[in-house]
Amino acid sequence: MAQNSMALFFRGRLFADPRKVIQQLLIGIVVTVILFVGLAKAGAPLWLAALVAALLGGGVQPYLFKDLKYL
Repeated sequence: MAQNSMALFFRGRLFADPRKVIQQLLIGIVVTVILFVGLAKAGAPLWLAALVAALLGGGVQPYLFKDLKYL
C-alpha cells in the first residue's frame, strides 16, 4: 500500500488538486523555518530550536492537510 501511494504521489495522481497540496506543504515549511529562526535568534541552542520547530511544524501538517481530496 505504501509503495502504491508513493508511486501515485510521484506520478501526480494521488491528490485531486496537486497545487493545493504544494501550497499547504509550503505553508508548513515556512511555519517551521520561521519557528526555527525565531527560536535560534532568541538564544535557544540550535538542537532545541530544531526539535521544537520540527515538532510544531509537523504538528500543524494534519491541520493543513485535513481538507485535501484524494483521487
